Amino acid sequence: MEAEERVLLLTGPNMGGKSTLLKQTCLLVILAQLGCLVPAKSYSAPIFDQIFCRIGASDRILEGKSTFYVELEETKRIITKANHSSLVVIDELGRGTSTFDGMAIAEAILN
Repeated sequence: MEAEERVLLLTGPNMGGKSTLLKQTCLLVILAQLGCLVPAKSYSAPIFDQIFCRIGASDRILEGKSTFYVELEETKRIITKANHSSLVVIDELGRGTSTFDGMAIAEAILN
């Protein structure tokens, strides 16, 4: 049987709680896989072999790498190492670009 692919693209206004939801998702997955109590009425998730998380913005200007460059560099590392059993959480990809550029980047990463 082929594994079911699940993707969630989360968008919304600034200060809408998107980053908080993504961080809580990672935390709940880790707790559940450790066998800890998950504070929910019900919880169902596959077993993840790896968790890849890219949240927040940083740059390495002294190395000549802008925030956008670092974001794409980290995302490239994630999509080359992740597999069908990995949990991938990417937040604020394309920050500082136009809406259309951000959506194009998101679609390319999803593909």
